[in-house]
Amino acid sequence: MNEPNQNEPDGLNKEAAPTSEELWNEDTYAAWTSRFGTPAEAAEKLSKDPAGKLYPLNTYLGEVKGRRIMNLMGSNGMKAVALGLLGAEVTVADFSEANARYAGELAQAAGVQLDYIVSDVLELPEAHLNGSYDTVFAEMGIVHYFTDLAPFMATAYRLLAQGGTFVLRDFHPVTTKLISSKGSTAKVRKHKVSGDYFDTALEEKQVSYSKYMPSSGGAPEADKPNVVYWRRWTLGELVTAAAASGLIIRELVEEPNLSSDVYDKGIPKTFTLVAVKR
Repeated sequence: MNEPNQNEPDGLNKEAAPTSEELWNEDTYAAWTSRFGTPAEAAEKLSKDPAGKLYPLNTYLGEVKGRRIMNLMGSNGMKAVALGLLGAEVTVADFSEANARYAGELAQAAGVQLDYIVSDVLELPEAHLNGSYDTVFAEMGIVHYFTDLAPFMATAYRLLAQGGTFVLRDFHPVTTKLISSKGSTAKVRKHKVSGDYFDTALEEKQVSYSKYMPSSGGAPEADKPNVVYWRRWTLGELVTAAAASGLIIRELVEEPNLSSDVYDKGIPKTFTLVAVKR
């Protein structure tokens, strides 16, 4: 929090600069509005084809109507609200107040009940870690935020009911750790093996939503809390961590570029890991 300026008389410091947390939240909400429109506009589009928004996750989630589902690091709530529209009882856990605000307004506009827990997913309230969820899932740009996979997998295990399913879908490490690509079309796309698949170093990165943020209007970059640190995991490390938590691996699917038959042809772009709690 901003401390009062002791050199100013009372009442003259009411225009205090926003905190880093406030700037983060303002930027995040603005980024989602820029990308998807207002929550009301996004809800209108989402309501027309909620199943389409879940592709290809719906292949692994199966019938969701009446199921209790936890979306870990569920961000702006798009997938959660889509599941709600299909009849699931959905909870999201994410640390961002701004994500919760956008998701809450999205759910309200879509007529969906959504439980949103603003929390570090590794520090969830004990009341939720009672093995009551039929499905726990996390997807796309999640695992690199963890410097240790064990607590993340243990959280998924504790959330799940007996027989429940854990679904993790994320970017394939061959693409994220090993291959660099240049060119924006299939005809000129060039790939180079330039990385170290076994590198364990942390990387400084911009937050994923930064490309959607409106112009800062000259605000100093130091005031923009948009830097995070990533740890890129190998596929073996991910599978081993899931198994070590007590989950039983049911399926590991390595996926090509699902948006194109020719773009990045022959390169694994994403993966989906499905595991169950016995």
